[in-house]
Amino acid sequence: MENIEFELETEYIELIKLLKVLQIAESGGQAKLFVDNGEVLLNEEPEQRKRAKLRKGDVVEIFNVQIKIV
Repeated sequence: MENIEFELETEYIELIKLLKVLQIAESGGQAKLFVDNGEVLLNEEPEQRKRAKLRKGDVVEIFNVQIKIV
């Protein structure tokens, strides 16, 4: 599994924006599809909210990538 640390510079980042910034999704539409299809785990639980606010300490998993928000 690939591990990525994403340094948060604001209070939070929305889930679909994170997927776009890290180029896991090519577009917002593709990021929304990943969430709708149940591809995304947030802190080891399935996440269905496209605009879930991610804060420091959260861990996102999608495909074979684990993203830690720091």
